[in-house]
Amino acid sequence: MFKRVVHSNIGAAVLNMAVAYLVWMLSRVAFFAENWSTFAPYMSWSLFKSMLHGSLVFDTSALLYVNALYLALMLLPFHLKERPGFHKALKWLFVVTNAVAIAMNLMDAVYFQYTGRRSTVTVFTEFANEGNITSIILTEFVRHWYLVLAFAALVFILWRCYTKPRLDVYRFGSQYYISQTVALVVMAPLAIVGIRGSVTAGTRPITISNANQFVNRPVESSVVLNTPFSMIRSIGKKAFVTPDYMPREQMEAIYTPVHNHPESSAQAPLTKNVVILIVESMGKEYIGAFNRDLDGGRYNGYMPFIDSLVERSLTFEYSYANGRISMDAMPSILSGLPMMVESIFLTPASLNDVDGISSILDREGYSTAFFHGGHNISMGFSAYAHSIGYKQYYGLDEYCKSPKYGGMDDFDGKWAIWDEPFLQFTLDNIDQMKQPFLATVFTASSHHPYNVPKQYRDSLLDEGGQPIHKCVRYTDMALRRFFERASREPWYQNTIFVLVADHTNQTSHDVYKTDLGLYSIPIIFFTPDGSLPAMRDTTKIAQQTDITPTLLDWLGYKKPYLAFGSDLLAGNADNTWAFSYNAGVYQLVKGDLMLQFDGTRTTAVYRFKTDRLMKHNLVNQLPEQQEMELFIKALIQQYMSRMNENRLMPL
Repeated sequence: MFKRVVHSNIGAAVLNMAVAYLVWMLSRVAFFAENWSTFAPYMSWSLFKSMLHGSLVFDTSALLYVNALYLALMLLPFHLKERPGFHKALKWLFVVTNAVAIAMNLMDAVYFQYTGRRSTVTVFTEFANEGNITSIILTEFVRHWYLVLAFAALVFILWRCYTKPRLDVYRFGSQYYISQTVALVVMAPLAIVGIRGSVTAGTRPITISNANQFVNRPVESSVVLNTPFSMIRSIGKKAFVTPDYMPREQMEAIYTPVHNHPESSAQAPLTKNVVILIVESMGKEYIGAFNRDLDGGRYNGYMPFIDSLVERSLTFEYSYANGRISMDAMPSILSGLPMMVESIFLTPASLNDVDGISSILDREGYSTAFFHGGHNISMGFSAYAHSIGYKQYYGLDEYCKSPKYGGMDDFDGKWAIWDEPFLQFTLDNIDQMKQPFLATVFTASSHHPYNVPKQYRDSLLDEGGQPIHKCVRYTDMALRRFFERASREPWYQNTIFVLVADHTNQTSHDVYKTDLGLYSIPIIFFTPDGSLPAMRDTTKIAQQTDITPTLLDWLGYKKPYLAFGSDLLAGNADNTWAFSYNAGVYQLVKGDLMLQFDGTRTTAVYRFKTDRLMKHNLVNQLPEQQEMELFIKALIQQYMSRMNENRLMPL
């Protein structure tokens, strides 16, 4: 009897699903190992048990999604299917579908290093206009050959351990139809429970954010999740859902992104030029001036020119990105719109009416231009630049038309023109702009796959053990040459320069691996004429969305505008704050506290200035928590309602 059950369709299906569980779990082990430095230092026995529990919950859901057709066909009460050819086809169906799922998990083990979360279906939109993705993937196959071998081994296990039912155990009569029908009837509700992730009636099906209940830090939710689940559960999902935390009047009283000036305020003509340099992956860790306490005071960083510029600039001890990928940076920096749940580029909200510093200054008579050395449709930058009022766009196409430079010989082979020549090309075109002007540059060379031009490969090494170190050294050199030449131009003394990273990247020190450290970037305001103080502000909290309001207020702009940020030149540090969205958790930094909110409740509160490794969770222990919770609720509700109602303009 036991052998008959084991070798039946029901028994074979159970055994094969057990093999799939094992293989999926092994792919998670590979994910963990590939990102060892992010997860291992924080592991404990209790966390391991919680993660294992959560992993089984999410794997069960995804396995049932992925294998739904296989299970249905396996248990179909139709005896004519009991033929060798049919079951051979079922084996291929089972192995191929699970192999695709394993490939997704292993590929995300690498991509996680740049996003800090499991990929969702929007990843296809993110790279829809990139012509180099095949090349990038092939490069990563070579770079991570051991994951390719792991994939082959896991697929071999699926194939070798697959159990086919023994057709000679069947007696095709009423017993066959009854057993198969009963199996289907039993399987259906169990599958529903498994997919939903809960047996409790009335509960909502598990979503990506539910992974946070099994971990201590939002970034750890990626270990609990699997990529097929994240992909499937994000298909057709609306990114922005307006919560009902409070009445609109209360929301407006607590927080509004509309910046108003008294009607009596007179506005003088705006005359200062503005140059915004968005530097790819310039995490704060790479700059020695911000890290004199690291490595026993011996840490010098990898960007000596930026170090020298910091000494002459207004900077901030606590400054943060609003997102983890390049697509998040442009709306944050140039429109004051942080990333919340998904990049605006990847949602229907990208069609909303939106303002930005470029459209505002364009109405004040400024010349405006955006510079990025990638393909002109790369990352959606040109579309967004156009939507917020940049009149000129200079990309790879325009660079290649210039006889002064090397055209495609200066292309890095993957993403863009090397920073050194492209920044010089940028200056050529800035010199032609009528003053006052706004010029924004997005560099590209300090980026995966971490190469530098051939002539620098012997002199720029992977110091410190991270491949990106040689790249940021190269970009630092390119920026030095940019400023050396710019300093000789007649417009230089009348210009405000802003240098800011789009996001962080590879890290070596634990303080930059925390939920807050992953967003720690420099924000630098430099005025050659000394009109801004050269100082490190240790009281205010700075974020990318503060750049537009700070510049507009410094320039003397008096009309209403919308930005989810603060004027960093205003006197009150209590009015500054920073926001980020970390793997399903909303993060708010205010004063000396960092609060994490999962959309329903506060899950953590840290005194991040003194508890730099964020080891002491003070949730429900501090009186400030209630005020911060109200603030972040009002912030989320403002953002979501304005995105959904197309109210991203001040009036």
